[in-house]
Amino acid sequence: MNNFGEKVNFLWSIAELLRDRFKRGKYQDVILPFTVLRRIDCVLAPTKERVLTTHAKLKGKLENLDPQLRKAAGFAFYNTSRYDFEKLLDDPPNLAANLRTYLNGFSENMREVLDKFDFPNTIAKLDEHGLLFLVMERFASNVVDLHPDRVSNHEMGTIFEELVRRFNEALDENPGEHFTPREVVRLMATLLVSVDREVIKQKAIVRTVCDPCCGTGGMLTTAKEQILALNPNAEVHMFGHESQPETFAVCKADLYMKSVDGRDADNIRFGSTLSDWQLGPRRYDYQCANPPYGKDWKLDQAAVEAEAERGHAGRFGAGLPRISDGQLLFLQHMLSRMKEPADGGGRVAIVMNGAPLFTGDAGSGESEIRRWILENDWLEAIIALPEQLFYNTGISTYVWVLSNRKEKRRRNKVQLIDASGFWTPMRKSLGNKRREIGDNQIRQIVDLYSRFEAGEHCRIFDSIEFGYRKITVERPLRLNFQVTPERLARLEQESGFQNLAVSKKKEAKAKAAEEAEGRKLQAAILKALGTLPNRLWKDRAEFGPLMDDALKRAGLKVGAPVRKAILTALSERDETAEICRDDDGQPEPDPELRDTENVPLTQDIHEHFDREVKPHVPDAWINTTVRDPQDNEVGKVGYEINFNRYFYQYQPPRPLAAIEADIKTLESEIVAMLKAITR
Repeated sequence: MNNFGEKVNFLWSIAELLRDRFKRGKYQDVILPFTVLRRIDCVLAPTKERVLTTHAKLKGKLENLDPQLRKAAGFAFYNTSRYDFEKLLDDPPNLAANLRTYLNGFSENMREVLDKFDFPNTIAKLDEHGLLFLVMERFASNVVDLHPDRVSNHEMGTIFEELVRRFNEALDENPGEHFTPREVVRLMATLLVSVDREVIKQKAIVRTVCDPCCGTGGMLTTAKEQILALNPNAEVHMFGHESQPETFAVCKADLYMKSVDGRDADNIRFGSTLSDWQLGPRRYDYQCANPPYGKDWKLDQAAVEAEAERGHAGRFGAGLPRISDGQLLFLQHMLSRMKEPADGGGRVAIVMNGAPLFTGDAGSGESEIRRWILENDWLEAIIALPEQLFYNTGISTYVWVLSNRKEKRRRNKVQLIDASGFWTPMRKSLGNKRREIGDNQIRQIVDLYSRFEAGEHCRIFDSIEFGYRKITVERPLRLNFQVTPERLARLEQESGFQNLAVSKKKEAKAKAAEEAEGRKLQAAILKALGTLPNRLWKDRAEFGPLMDDALKRAGLKVGAPVRKAILTALSERDETAEICRDDDGQPEPDPELRDTENVPLTQDIHEHFDREVKPHVPDAWINTTVRDPQDNEVGKVGYEINFNRYFYQYQPPRPLAAIEADIKTLESEIVAMLKAITR
C-alpha cells in the first residue's frame, strides 16, 4: 500500500471493529494511540536486540542506564521489554498483561507521552469486549507497513494530522482547533522567514521557533523545513505548548522519532498556554499559531485576569477580549514572547477569523489590544485567505504578520493583501474544505507581501489611519409641561413618588403608621398639583416655580427625588419647547438624543464636528467630560480594521430595461409551463 490516502483509509477502517462496542466519539481513543504505538514499534525494531543486549549487560552495574540505552536505540527513547507487536500476538491469552508490560518497558520520557492516551483504560475496555487481539492484529498486519523505510517521517506526520482531522470533523469540533491545512502552514512559514533569507544563510546561524497551540506540530516542523531549505546547516530549535492530551502525545512522539537527541520533543509542554505556560520567559525568533476560533476562555479566566492586573509586566496588559473568544489573548502572549529588538527581534504569524479585526467598540478590550499593537508599530501585514479553505469551517480567515523589527519602508505602515481569490477547487471536498492554495498562489501572495506596493490586491496604510476618536455628541433637553389626568397617573408610577409610602422600619405597627402617613402625603401632592391651570407650558424655568408655589401653598415640602419625579411625570419631549438649563444656565443634555461620532485620528475633532455634525443639528455640542483614559483628550480612542471596506469595488445596478426584459422572459416561460400543465 503506497498511496497516502489508502494508508489513512486503512487505519480509519479499524473503526469497523469497534462498532457496537464503542461510541463513535471514542473511536479515536483506540485508533490514534495504537497508530502511534505501532509507528514507535517499527521505528525501534532495527535496534531492538541491541537495546536488550545493552540493558542485560549493564543492568545492576550502572546507576543510570539511560544514556547507554539511548545510544543503543539510536533515539532519545527506547524500550527494554522483550515484547514487540509480533511477540505480543504470539500469546493471545496473556495479551493484555503482556501489552502493559511492553508499555512499562519504555523509557520514562516516552511513557509520559503514552500516558496522555490513557492506554490502561483503553486496553481494559478492548480486552473486556474481546477486541484487543483483533485490533492489534490489524495494526500488525502487512496491509499497511509503518516502518520508516516505507513511510517517511514527513508522511507519518501527515498521516497523524489527517487522522486527527477526521476525528475532529466526525465530532464537529471547534473550527480549526486542531488542524490547519498544510498549504496555509507553508504560507505562514514562508511569510515568517521571507525577510530573513540572507541572515539565515549565514554560518553557525541558530533560530528558535515556537507554536503556543501546536497541535500535532505541523507548523513547527514546516517552519523548521523552511529554514533548513535556506541553510541545511542552520541549527533550529522548536518549542511548543498544547492543551489537548491526544494531540500533545502525537506531537511529542512524532518529534522523538524525528530526532536523535530528542531535544525538540523535550521542548513540547502540556498545559494551557493562557493559564499554565511552562516554557518560562524565553523569547523566540519566530512564532506561528492557529488558535481556536470563537472558543471561550472561562477555564483560564482567573489566571488570565490575575496576570492582566500586572499590566505590561505580564502577558495580557493591553486588555482582555470578551470571554467568548480568546484569539487576541493568544496574540498578546505571542507578542510578549518575541525576542527583543536588541537581540535580533522576533516575528509572528497567526491565523484568525475576522472577529479580531473589528469586534469591540472604542475602549473595549479588543480595541485596546489593536491600539497597543498598532501604536507600537508591530503589525506588518494582514492577508485575507479564501473561504472554504479549512476543514471544519467555511468562514473567512486572515493571516496576521507582526514583527518588532520592521524594515525601514514598513515602519508605521500596515499592508493589507486580499488573497481571497487565490485558490483552486479541490477535486474532492474534505468536510468544509472545498478549495486549496497551490504553490503558485503561495508564491503570488508572498510576492505581493515582499514587493510592498499598492495595487489591485494590495493596499498600504499609515497605522494611524485605522484609529478613530469616538466623541459623544449632546443635544439639549426640551420639555413641555402640563397637569393632566394622564400625566398625574404617570406620577403614581414614578419610583421617587412611590417611595413616599414605603417604610424601612421593621416593627409592624410603626411601619404601617409611616406608610399611611406617606399615602396621605402622596394624596396631598396630587391635590396640590391639581390646582395648577390646565395649560401647556413650554419652559421649565416658568413651570418649575409655579409648581413649587402650588406645593408651598398646600403646606407641602418635598425633597429633590420627589420634585424630580413630579417634573418627569408631568413633562414630555417637545422640539418646539425652550431648552432646559442647569443652575449655571448651561443647556442640559437629552439622554435620548445623545449620539456618538467616530472621528479619524488624522482629523481635528472640532473641525470634523463643525463640518459633519453642526450643519445637520445646529444646537448640538461635544461632551468634553468623556475623555480617553490614556491621553486624557476628549473622546475615547478606538482602532478597527474594516478589511472588506478597503477592497470594496462599486458594482453599478443593471439597467432597468435589461431587468424588465428578464422579467418578461420569465413571465413567458411561466405561462408556457402553465399551458403545458393544463393541456
